[in-house]
Amino acid sequence: MTPYHQLETNALTEIKAAKDLPSLDAIKVKFLGKKGAITDLMKDLGRCTPEERKEKGQALNVLKQKVGAALDEKKTALETAHINARLAEETLDLTLPGRTKECGTLHPISHVIEEVICLFGEMGFILAEGPDIEEDYYNFEAVNIPPEHPARQEQDTFYLPDNHEGKKMVLRTHTSPVQIRTMLKEKPPIQIISTGRVFRSDYDMTHTPMFHQVEGLLVAENIHMGHLKGCLTTFLEAFFDRHDLPIRLRPSYFPFTEPSAEVDIGCSRSADGSFSIGHGDDWLEILGCGMVHPKVLENGGIDPKKYQGFAFGMGIERIAMLKYGIPDLRTFFEVEAGWQRHYSFETTAFPSLLTGLHGGLGR
Repeated sequence: MTPYHQLETNALTEIKAAKDLPSLDAIKVKFLGKKGAITDLMKDLGRCTPEERKEKGQALNVLKQKVGAALDEKKTALETAHINARLAEETLDLTLPGRTKECGTLHPISHVIEEVICLFGEMGFILAEGPDIEEDYYNFEAVNIPPEHPARQEQDTFYLPDNHEGKKMVLRTHTSPVQIRTMLKEKPPIQIISTGRVFRSDYDMTHTPMFHQVEGLLVAENIHMGHLKGCLTTFLEAFFDRHDLPIRLRPSYFPFTEPSAEVDIGCSRSADGSFSIGHGDDWLEILGCGMVHPKVLENGGIDPKKYQGFAFGMGIERIAMLKYGIPDLRTFFEVEAGWQRHYSFETTAFPSLLTGLHGGLGR
């Protein structure tokens, strides 16, 4: 028996006796690895004569193929045996319910912000943004709020340390600074809305230290209160989905507008405590508005003799509470899972609400 025949017998015997895949891998390395027995013999062919190289080379190739085929066959057998063993040991109860994954939903504040942006966007308003930490000047002085105004007292405003330039800093109490910053950067006509977080030192059922606002600003030539009322009427009718929503402007006072007005919408309150928006014998304050004060226009670098503007502002949480029947403002920020499932939304995709209600804005 030639040495090759003995090597073949040894290799096939060890392969047949292998009990698992790691043992089989070790046998493969022993015979066919870089330093394996068959590999070493093939390396020695270079020292043989041409005739010997041809004869031994053919024999070694046959040996290598037989050993390789035996290894593949044994590997398949071991893998099949392993799978069968697992199937015998493990069971899957197909009657058990599947493991469900909860999908994320949209918080009502985020939903209402998207809704408001969509509605005003159809009227041509562009979204503008500003910093939460604001200079005292932009937050108060630039919008005509004097030093003695109650909003500037420490119990109502969160004051921060001065910045590196020595300027007073606050957590903004409204989004009005965005209006000033926009007027300083852009020339009329200007038509923007700004949304975002604002901060005031207050906390009860209808107030939280942090809440959200949306404000609008339109500056152009020959703007008057009629434009303001038309804009707000279109928005409120679309937002509350009421074609004939009663709306009135009630005289009021704000430092940054002149004249100023509170906007009320019609409502009804029943003896059992139920509340509904629409025609009724009562009114509900919903937002503040007015014509931009000439001094505010000047602070924004705009000539009040040539341009006029209107502005309005409302709380996102307030209109969300009214539209979706949420009784307590504080629950918006308590992150209770049951509350979130009840009031959340699955999508932010809004249809063309204004067009659907009024047949287009060019009415």
